[in-house]
Amino acid sequence: MERRRTRRVRLAAGAAVVVALLFAGAATVASARGDGSGEESGNTRVPAASSADAGFARDMAVHHQQAVEMSFVVRDRTDDEDVRRLAYDIANTQANQRGMLLGWLDLWELPKVAPGGEPPMAWMEGGGRHAHGGHHSDGDTSGSGGGHGDGDGVLMAGMASRSELARLGRLDGEQAEVFFLQLMTDHHKGGVAMAEACASQCSVPAERRLAQGMVEGQRSELGLMRDMLAERGAAPRS
Repeated sequence: MERRRTRRVRLAAGAAVVVALLFAGAATVASARGDGSGEESGNTRVPAASSADAGFARDMAVHHQQAVEMSFVVRDRTDDEDVRRLAYDIANTQANQRGMLLGWLDLWELPKVAPGGEPPMAWMEGGGRHAHGGHHSDGDTSGSGGGHGDGDGVLMAGMASRSELARLGRLDGEQAEVFFLQLMTDHHKGGVAMAEACASQCSVPAERRLAQGMVEGQRSELGLMRDMLAERGAAPRS
């Protein structure tokens, strides 16, 4: 049973990395050739700064950065090879995708922050309603904390709060594994919602393909994490 579970983790994680690398090559070439729509810039058509393409690239880069951070934290808090391997693959995949998203913004000569103080996820249809949906912090979120967010660092759907990240850094062993899997489950759910929005709203074909790949890869990992939580007598947070 243990061997079968380990093999499943390896296959799922390995496939995610391969898909990410394939998208990286295709997307970079497509972007360099101007595979998109929007305003003319020389001989290349690029999205506008307020477009879904630019908004997704900015917001998902931030979203991915936190997943990478959490993965590195849990790697040092447990000796469980399955959790460490999953964390490594999430960090590797999302770091690669983050580089692609930021690279697109550079190629498009667009800012990496939203224009006019626009809140995160505003590019999504109904983004304001979903920015913090389904996420509950275990810490104090009553502060005003400048800018957008809930006062404890939760900028977008599924993101962990500062107090939750601090708690993860204090836990060890199975407690750290369970909390990481719960946080990453929330994180993936938020990421899937954002990627689904880009897959339907973004105008750059390569970016839509990348977003759809994120949806499929993270849904697969959601099932895997649900099983890993069950093996530890736990479940995703409601």
